[in-house]
Amino acid sequence: MSENNDHGAPVKTEAGLEVAKPARLPATVPQTEQAPAIVEHRPLSRGWVWTRRLVLLALVGGGAGFAFWQAHRAPAIPAWIVYGNGRLEADPIDISTKFAGRIAELRADEGAKVAAGQIVAVMDTRDLAQTLQKQQAQFQQAQKAVEEAQATLEQVRSSAVLAQQQMERAEKLLASGFTTRETYDQRKQSLDSTRAIQIAAEHRVNEAQNALKAAQHDFQLTQVNIDDNKLIAPRDGRIEYRLANIGEVLGAGGKVFTMLDTSYVYMDVYLPTLAADKVNVGADARILLDAFPDRPIPAKVAFLASRAQFTPKMVETKNDRDKLMFRVRVKIDPDLARAHAEEVRSGLPGVAYVKTDAAQPWPASLQGKALEGTAPPENAPRDRKE
Repeated sequence: MSENNDHGAPVKTEAGLEVAKPARLPATVPQTEQAPAIVEHRPLSRGWVWTRRLVLLALVGGGAGFAFWQAHRAPAIPAWIVYGNGRLEADPIDISTKFAGRIAELRADEGAKVAAGQIVAVMDTRDLAQTLQKQQAQFQQAQKAVEEAQATLEQVRSSAVLAQQQMERAEKLLASGFTTRETYDQRKQSLDSTRAIQIAAEHRVNEAQNALKAAQHDFQLTQVNIDDNKLIAPRDGRIEYRLANIGEVLGAGGKVFTMLDTSYVYMDVYLPTLAADKVNVGADARILLDAFPDRPIPAKVAFLASRAQFTPKMVETKNDRDKLMFRVRVKIDPDLARAHAEEVRSGLPGVAYVKTDAAQPWPASLQGKALEGTAPPENAPRDRKE
């Protein structure tokens, strides 16, 4: 049995098997039998996921930053106030040795508060102590020499008085003829000799007194050297650094401590030309520290540099002139600084505000809880550095 294929060629089939007719699709599909549409969803790439996350973080961070800026932004500054950033500073003072020697004692350490005249270190002075004992003995010996010279002078003066009296009697007796010329000459020669001895005795007393003074000066000088080997704090302040240890041998001028003078507290700020031109020495100022944002500190302008810094090589245009910066020192009153010495921390950052018009008031943000105290006088010592 055979069939023809699509091209009319005969196709052989096995007996008993029927050839399937080719299937034909219907021209249209009934509405009730249409299948639902299938939509394919492709997974998002990792780059797109991270981009969305970064955008979200940026939005959150920007909002938080804006809120922080709104909460902490500086208030509007009036036109009659100029300001600059700086750091609170106190004058450093080096406590050094006057003579070479070994450190025997340390009576202070870093961070300790010290008073003017307080002994903070002691050098080894055993050699000076021995020298002092020797000079004490020499001083006592010189005192005895002065006493002996004075006793000899008194004895010579008595002899001179007796010789003068004998001379006067011999002169009267010679005039009346009751004595000889030879006796008169002997009395006169004795008086002259006694006077010469008296003059020599007076010189010996002067020499002995000068020797006593020299011994006393040597004694006092050694005592001064011993006292100078006791290192003292020259001002009220706080020990900032300890630079040596017990037992170390230092040369003359060797530093043992560095202290901060808490009575001379200031802040150096740099103002542009247009702002510095409006500032005068003695102008009222306020210092606002980052650590105490609600406690403005009264101060005065103590120094204004006469030379600009950050100067370009050629100053030819107005823009170049605007780049010139002048250093201005704002100083806290010494009494106020001493009263708040515990709060003085060298290096605290902050802002110094200076009034250019004394008749204008301070804004409320710079009045607040201002520290009590008086401002320094206009003739306060100024920094000579430029």
